[in-house]
Amino acid sequence: MADLTTKYLGLSLKNPIVVGSSGLSGSVSRVKELEAGGAGAIVLKSIFEEEIIHEMDDLMKKAPNTKRYMEQFDYHDYVIKGENLDKYEALIKESKQAVSIPIIASINCTHSHEWTDYARRLQEAGADALELNMFFLPTDLSRSAEEMEAVYFNVIEKVKEKVSIPIALKISQYFTCLGSTIQRLSAKGVSGLVLFNRFYSPDFDIDKLEVVPTNVFSSSGDLATSLRWVALMSQKVDCDLAASTGVHDGSAVVKQLLAGAQAVQVVSALYKNGPEFIGTMLKEIEDWMTKHGYKTVDDFRGKMSQEKSSNPAIYERVQFMKYFGGHKEIT
Repeated sequence: MADLTTKYLGLSLKNPIVVGSSGLSGSVSRVKELEAGGAGAIVLKSIFEEEIIHEMDDLMKKAPNTKRYMEQFDYHDYVIKGENLDKYEALIKESKQAVSIPIIASINCTHSHEWTDYARRLQEAGADALELNMFFLPTDLSRSAEEMEAVYFNVIEKVKEKVSIPIALKISQYFTCLGSTIQRLSAKGVSGLVLFNRFYSPDFDIDKLEVVPTNVFSSSGDLATSLRWVALMSQKVDCDLAASTGVHDGSAVVKQLLAGAQAVQVVSALYKNGPEFIGTMLKEIEDWMTKHGYKTVDDFRGKMSQEKSSNPAIYERVQFMKYFGGHKEIT
């Protein structure tokens, strides 16, 4: 029988499928369902600093004068934030009591000074590891790319001073020099990097003239970006890599493991098919391993990374060739 056990962030996982941060992992009952479905680990729904700030903004609009405004600001700072953190700490504690698989807390902050306080409290609540979901939209035209990217390194340093549990950094592909940035981030002492975030994307309702969300769920076609970069970087970093986005079946998990991923995050496929679909994916992985004679995940992990490829240049090709295997020109 195929052995699917793996290590991620120094944690022992019964298999490499990690349920990513989402509404699926926002309650203890759902966490229990995900474990029963077969998850190797679970990243809890992120605590969003942005949501807390929006709650404060709503209070600010109701403030009749400056004095009242300051009172409401104090209320936000000491009460609203505290209440949200209390609820999240309870989710961690209750999830840890309810399941036996690793529970990874997740923070999504918009201001770097908040990260350290959040991280310390989530560690104290019992989280096995911490995932920092980081992306700062580069809309501040007064700041250079170097200044924007420096925030990521500053956050890592500050959080590492406050916590001892493993830290994973979930990043986007939007850096001026992505390969170099991934390598430099991995050398800062994080235990893992997750490639990549999935963002809210706006669309326009042209009848109502409203901004609406689009492509809420990923598609299998979204796998290509993370697959390329996991394959490019898996042998060149000082930490674990986890793949995220576009993983909709067991074969996609196999592909990311062949590229060199230590773990693979899944969300959209579970929204569409339910927690029990994890078992289907695991069966597909096991069948593939048996067919190809692999007994453990480590037997084939990274076999198709760039470093082990017979044609490493294929991972760096960015343009279609003019003619492709006798087919018509691709335009």
